[in-house]
Amino acid sequence: MNIFNYHPRASHRVNVGDKPLGGDSPLRLQSMTTCATTNTEGCVAQAEAIIRAGGDYIRLTTQGTIEAENLRNIRNELRRRGYDHPLVADVHFNPNVADTAAAIVEKVRINPGNYVDPARTFKQVDYTDEEYAEELRRLEERFKRLLAICREHGTALRIGVNHGSLSDRIMCRYGNTPEGIVESCMEFLRVCVKENFSNVVVSIKASNTAVMVRSVRLLCHTMRHEGMDFPLHLGVTEAGEGEDGRIKSAVGIGALLADGIGDTLRVSLSEAPEKEIPVAYKLAAYITSTRGGHPEIPATPCPAFDYLRPQRRTTCPVHGIGGNHPPVVVSARLDGDQRTGGLKPDYVYCGRRLPLPKERIAGAGYIVDADAWTGETGTWPAYTPAMLFAVGANPAPLKFLFVNYLSLNDEVKACLRRHPEMVVIAQTNHPNRTGELRALVHELWNDNIPAPVIFCLHYACTSDEKEDFQLRAAADMGGLLFDALTDGILLVNQAPAGQKGISHAETDETAFGILQAARTRTTKTEYISCPGCGRTLYDLQGTIARIKAATAHLTGLKIGIMGCIVNGPGEMADADYGYVGAARGKISLYRGKTCVEKNIPAEEAVEKLLALIEKDQQ
Repeated sequence: MNIFNYHPRASHRVNVGDKPLGGDSPLRLQSMTTCATTNTEGCVAQAEAIIRAGGDYIRLTTQGTIEAENLRNIRNELRRRGYDHPLVADVHFNPNVADTAAAIVEKVRINPGNYVDPARTFKQVDYTDEEYAEELRRLEERFKRLLAICREHGTALRIGVNHGSLSDRIMCRYGNTPEGIVESCMEFLRVCVKENFSNVVVSIKASNTAVMVRSVRLLCHTMRHEGMDFPLHLGVTEAGEGEDGRIKSAVGIGALLADGIGDTLRVSLSEAPEKEIPVAYKLAAYITSTRGGHPEIPATPCPAFDYLRPQRRTTCPVHGIGGNHPPVVVSARLDGDQRTGGLKPDYVYCGRRLPLPKERIAGAGYIVDADAWTGETGTWPAYTPAMLFAVGANPAPLKFLFVNYLSLNDEVKACLRRHPEMVVIAQTNHPNRTGELRALVHELWNDNIPAPVIFCLHYACTSDEKEDFQLRAAADMGGLLFDALTDGILLVNQAPAGQKGISHAETDETAFGILQAARTRTTKTEYISCPGCGRTLYDLQGTIARIKAATAHLTGLKIGIMGCIVNGPGEMADADYGYVGAARGKISLYRGKTCVEKNIPAEEAVEKLLALIEKDQQ
């Protein structure tokens, strides 16, 4: 693939009722009901809300045969009300349920990790090659029965791999790796190809965005190598809610969309189902509107770069920037406003307007235009290509250079070679921001210039468009972060004249949120919470609010809040603590992957979780 220029990945068309996806179809958006699937009226009402919000598909959890059979009543009532939107049955643990659902709805999702394999137990089993082959034969024989039913009824199939529910068989041979995730999917796809069944969509989801993006990249490569072009469904599972959930989803989904990957998507938020659709629409519309038909970016990828398994580019560390240091956050404060929120930037770019020492943000370094820099302690000069003649006379041990891809000429490169104390602040006004910034870093890399690079992105959103700003910045930065090219972020937002913009504090917090969402720098507690569905066994949204209110001050923890056991212990496998629905009104608590207390009454569970965390923090 061309990592600098946007070209949508080719996929074949899959028929899902009257709304096909893949091929030349538009990006399809979907959400999932949270009512019990036996509650016909509740599911219909939620489906209507999803449709009114702009959703194309409605997914419903289907735990058993009773729920599967009731899909017919839900479908019939929606048709009676004039809706023809496809329904998708979400099936785990029971292949017989998938068979039943496939004769009723337009699409069935199965999870390779628990379709014929039992629920993941984290046990270690050593398979001989013969035993492994026998397991695959058993899988194929059972799966072919479902394919026959889907073929008979014109039903589409989604093979949906979840990082948190890989089978013990896959885990024991491949481990909890992108390679294992991809192989879990490919086992089923190979049967589909063998049976000449192509009405299949594929998804790989994880709460860890780095795992999700790397796995999908590897899946695309593997499918292409084996001559497959199945369309892809994108999503970051257990993304959470509020701003964190939106940023995390945009970082992961946006990184793939920006590379032309994806045919349908869901933004999984721990909120009402219909609230997911506008977020998904904004994200999809931004990528397709800015990337499609953009001016070509002439660039050569560095041979040392591995798109499938990226390693951080080697740079010369300068004052905590680059090298093995986590990416820094730079804040643009050209208006003199020094107010901050809960997170303070590492550096402040103030142009020519250096505030008095007593007004400055404590602990932050100040970047001043070189022709106005006086050498004051804690301040550093910033150059442009037109000012390079003066660099050699400046003794500062840290200097910055604002540069864009087109201005990265031989003179600039020579200056960077002579002055290893210089940090590049890379700017772009290209429609494909990700592509042009990639090109700039790859040119430095090809020329063996190890200068750290801070990416500077400009936006023009009003205070009412804060969500738009967060989604756009996260989507633009996602690919750069997962490529491991980022030594820092500088987000600049300037609202149109006469309109109120987003505050500097909100802009900085977005930058920190993007870094945390990509797992490159942790500055606050991360909440891995599922969006809820008909399997959810307690008040999910209320519980999330209570846990967040009590733990938000804890830096660096990851807390999983799961509605049920389907993905619970697995999806939160790298979480420090887990809160998982075990039965109706009952909760189990986890420390890492270990269950420490089972079947706690829901009204007592939050306090017990907090007591567990407090005890461990002592």
